Amino acid sequence: MNLADFSSPAFFDNPYPVYERLRQAGNLVPVGPALMMTGRYDLIEALLHDRRMGKAYLPSVIARYGPLAVEQPVFRAISRMFLMANPPEHTRLRTLLMHAFNARRIEDLSGVMHQQAASLVDAMPATGPVDLMASYCIPLPLRIICRMLDVPIEDGHLLGQSAAALVRAFDLAPLDETALAEANKGALTLESYFERLLRVRRRQPGGDLLSALILATSGEGGLSDDEIVANMLLLFVAGHETTSNMLGNALIHLYRDPVQWQRLREDPSLTQAALVEAMRYDSSVQMVARTALSPVRVGDIPIETGTTVFMLLGAANRDPAKFDNPDRFDIGRENHGRLISFSAGIHHCLGARLATATLQVALDKLLSSFPKLAIVGLDDLRWHRRHSLRGVATLMATY
Repeated sequence: MNLADFSSPAFFDNPYPVYERLRQAGNLVPVGPALMMTGRYDLIEALLHDRRMGKAYLPSVIARYGPLAVEQPVFRAISRMFLMANPPEHTRLRTLLMHAFNARRIEDLSGVMHQQAASLVDAMPATGPVDLMASYCIPLPLRIICRMLDVPIEDGHLLGQSAAALVRAFDLAPLDETALAEANKGALTLESYFERLLRVRRRQPGGDLLSALILATSGEGGLSDDEIVANMLLLFVAGHETTSNMLGNALIHLYRDPVQWQRLREDPSLTQAALVEAMRYDSSVQMVARTALSPVRVGDIPIETGTTVFMLLGAANRDPAKFDNPDRFDIGRENHGRLISFSAGIHHCLGARLATATLQVALDKLLSSFPKLAIVGLDDLRWHRRHSLRGVATLMATY
């Protein structure tokens, strides 16, 4: 196999046949100089917990874009995110962020989630069709993040557009000149906004997440202003794009299977199980990468220092060695194992609790509000041409 296998239109429309070939090709498959891929669940989980496998973000940027790329605003911004750090720096950053982004704060957002979901449903036209991505799936997590940060929802739309441009820089394939310029503009827009907001919150702290972060990280060893701003960018990018795409994917696969759709309709208590299965079956996050910081051996295969391993979470979630009948979408599935869609190890998604809570409220509200909801145009879906994030551009529905 080679990287071209993962960039065809057919792959983006349905990557799972390629993932099956990847698993059949072996545990670790070379795809380029110092590049390997794997789609095996147990191997990915083991490597994600192995401290010898870490992040080498800027070297990967140089390998794809050349040595001058590290001066591009979008790559500078991403490199400051705690997601790209290794211990002990990652440990320091994550610990400080967790003080502000804690379980109590997520629980306190429950009312906001319900309120914003209801507001979006009420704003939909009396009759369809309607694009659920534009009217519901995308704006809901965006509004929740705005409320977390106490920023106007009107500002959130601009920030969301900037985040959508920036997130493309996380992809495996290099961006063309136009897309890179848009990603840089998105990064600069977000940085400028949060730098201004940070100055305001230092003068006038409130009950929002940014104020809590300033308080929790003040004093010796706290976050610098650059680190705070970078991780506000991460919150917007990760919390907005991943959740909106996952909600769309869940609706697609639930509606495609009339039996599963009816089961959920008749028993709303299955919502959480349905979302867990959707995250297994077609996760919005499809891939993560780790680089060997020192030599690692997997069976008889050596991973030399500096080798990057692309870990296909989407393939791992359909691994028949882990899941019975993995290509069947079943909301009654009993054996999900550890949900790998949020990654694992020290880089397990900090916002997993927020994402799952948002998804459950979103799906519950949508189905309870529209008893006759029907997804249309399933044969003509336009999937984003991205490796890291999977989702559709539009999702039309009637009700």
